[in-house]
Amino acid sequence: MKPHVLIVEDEAALVELLRYNFEQEDFRVSTAADGEEALVMVAEEPPDLMILDWMLPHLSGLEVCRQLRRKPETRGISVIMLTARGEEGDRIRGLDSGADDYVAKPFSPRELIARARAVLRRVRPSLSAEKLAFSDIVMDLAAHRVMRGGRPVHLGPTEFRLLRYLLEHPGRVFSREQLLDAVWGSDVYVELRTVDVHIRRLRRALNAANDADPIRTVRSAGYALDDAVA
Repeated sequence: MKPHVLIVEDEAALVELLRYNFEQEDFRVSTAADGEEALVMVAEEPPDLMILDWMLPHLSGLEVCRQLRRKPETRGISVIMLTARGEEGDRIRGLDSGADDYVAKPFSPRELIARARAVLRRVRPSLSAEKLAFSDIVMDLAAHRVMRGGRPVHLGPTEFRLLRYLLEHPGRVFSREQLLDAVWGSDVYVELRTVDVHIRRLRRALNAANDADPIRTVRSAGYALDDAVA
C-alpha cells in the first residue's frame, strides 16, 4: 500500500508543491489548512506520516503534536515538523513535543521526502519491508504469497490488498469507509457492504484449517487485525 501522508500547512502554494512531489514519489496525500482540521482528519483516518507546520491558525503545530502523542490510537503517527524557525532551542522544543524530525524553511522537497522515508523506515519498518508478519501469518510481498502456520493461503487480489493493509496496521480498528478508501481508493464508488463480503472471504481463506480468527469485528466501528481468538 502507498504510505499515507497528511500535510498540515496553511500556505496554499507550498501545499500544492508538496502534494505534487509526494504523489510523484508514490505517496497517498491528504491536506489540512489548520491544526483543528488536522485533528479531525486524523480521527477519521490516521495517516502514516504527518508533515506539520509549526505556525498554524487556531492550533499550533506544537499543540497538535502534543495531542497526538497523548492518545494511544495516534501515538504511533510519524511527525516531521516544518517551520521557518531554525534556532537550536526551537528545534529542541519541536522534538520535545514528540516530533520525529524537524525541517527548517526554506528546504528542498527532495530532502523532505528523503527524511520522510527515513522516518517511516525507522518508526514503521513494515512500509519498506519485503515481508509482513503477524502472529503465524506471513505475507511475502515480493513473491505475492501468504502463509499461515506454514501452510499456503490462497487469496484473490482484493483480499490480498485488504490483508496487507491490516498487516501494516496491526491492532488498529478501521471503519468500513477507511478500508474502502485504503484498499479500493477514494475515487472508486463501492458500497460499504462490499467490505463485509471481502472480510468474510479473507476469514474463510485464513481460517481454512479451523484456526482461531485473527480478524476482530468491533461493533459499530469496523475491523482490526488482532490477537487471534477462537
